[in-house]
Amino acid sequence: MSDSAETPSFLSRLFLAWVAYFRTLFDGEFAAGVVRLRAGQPALPPPRELDAPKKVEEKQKPEKKKKAKPAPVIKEAGPEAALQLLGLLQREGRFIDFLEEDLGGASDADIGAAARVVHDGCKKAVREHFTIAPIHEQEEGARVRVEAGYDAHTLRLTGNVVGEPPFEGELVHRGWRVTDVRLPKMSEKHVPDVLAPAEVELS
Repeated sequence: MSDSAETPSFLSRLFLAWVAYFRTLFDGEFAAGVVRLRAGQPALPPPRELDAPKKVEEKQKPEKKKKAKPAPVIKEAGPEAALQLLGLLQREGRFIDFLEEDLGGASDADIGAAARVVHDGCKKAVREHFTIAPIHEQEEGARVRVEAGYDAHTLRLTGNVVGEPPFEGELVHRGWRVTDVRLPKMSEKHVPDVLAPAEVELS
């Protein structure tokens, strides 16, 4: 963004914060961009440099055929669990109502009060049905050592990554891991795509 870009309003920043919160939770690539921004780096990773073409020797030894690696198994996630989570966030924090509300004419004070209610309710829903713990024990900002054989699923290296481990750097984000899931069991008659039924008050 250029320096001439206008600073987003409070309303825009509030909506962006809610959208970014849940996208960071469920989108690993987006979360990696957030980590890079917090480290003062561009959100998008730098392009990989192409390897320089290797010189072809006049007499090459016949190369041994490498065994083809088995293709990774792609797991297709069903929508039921995600829909169930959205339903819980709606029930406890009116999350969908808040996102679908037209806040153009609302004051910052009204939006702030509504955001507090949504935040408290969604926080209650998450803590009631999930146990979430930090991946790294050190506090953010501490100097840490990354040994060889580290788990790339739980630790992402950013910045000037050159050579082979061990590495030393600053812990920018501790990471989060779900250690327990306690979603309610659904009956056969449950319709997961109905996040909240319509309500009719009889007179």
